[in-house]
Amino acid sequence: MGLSIMGGAFKRRRNLAGLMLLALLAGGCAASPEAPTVQVPAERQFSEFEHEGVVYAIDVYDPLEGFNRSVYKFNARFDEFVFLPIVNAYETVTPDVVETGVTNFFANIDNITTFANSVLQADIEKAVQTFWRFAFNTTVGVLGLFDPATALDIPNHKEDFGQTLGHWGVGDGAYLVLPILGPSNARDATGLAVDTVAFSVVDPFNASSIQTEYPPILVLNVINKRKIQSFRYYETGSPFEYDLVRMLYTKKRRLDIQN
Repeated sequence: MGLSIMGGAFKRRRNLAGLMLLALLAGGCAASPEAPTVQVPAERQFSEFEHEGVVYAIDVYDPLEGFNRSVYKFNARFDEFVFLPIVNAYETVTPDVVETGVTNFFANIDNITTFANSVLQADIEKAVQTFWRFAFNTTVGVLGLFDPATALDIPNHKEDFGQTLGHWGVGDGAYLVLPILGPSNARDATGLAVDTVAFSVVDPFNASSIQTEYPPILVLNVINKRKIQSFRYYETGSPFEYDLVRMLYTKKRRLDIQN
């Protein structure tokens, strides 16, 4: 019984940590404090909920809440019956060293998007660091399968066009839960679309074309992204999980934009 209780507490802590990383391939929420934000209706500004003795304020504009909750439930079922079984099978048949190489490879490709958005944000230092990280991992790291840049203490930044819009003062807009992809909002869903199209059009290293020409590589990218995300639906221990995810994800994106 004691081990069961400890295991349950561990799973809740793991999932609360996972909530902060929840991106499940999507952009996030909220604007920086300097950016103008959508006015939250008065009846929602001071609503709150309690989780494990802590009271959280909910300050997220969610006019499509009914639709979003339905999509959230769909995503949970898809995750349980489709996504996670595939991920578990992948982990079972793939050696750890190969899994690490796959994660490094796709993370290296993501540096292209980070570099472009760092330039758009006029953050030269971050752009230069990302350029060198990509250069080292692509050459010395054998096309990104290894990560020598981390050993050289080159920072690993993550930037997307949703963050770029937020950096220049675009508010988050209405909260959205995207099918399969998970939490987002009007600004970041737009940013995700722009990043995707821009990457496929510019494609300086033919990375997007490779995934298009070889669908298994694209599928592997999707599986890997879900594998490295620790969040599991309905394991937070909170009866208000939808609200908890919405609040934590919004706060995470606010920090992403500030940094």
